[in-house]
Amino acid sequence: MEKLSKIGVGEAAIIHSFESDEIFLKLMEMGCVPGEMVVVEQIAPMKDPISILIAGYKLSLRLEEAEKIWVKRL
Repeated sequence: MEKLSKIGVGEAAIIHSFESDEIFLKLMEMGCVPGEMVVVEQIAPMKDPISILIAGYKLSLRLEEAEKIWVKRL
């Protein structure tokens, strides 16, 4: 397992879990649920924010949010 923030551009991963219930509820409303595949599409020059493709749409996440998402690299 590793944090979503460590996944590189073009790489895919499966969401495993979240570090806190607070971030889980927020991201669950946007389709980020355990078992969902994510693809990192872009990373800003200062690494914040990152753009991911999930459930058929693009989502921007702050680096601090991506640090709280545990994924399994594909």
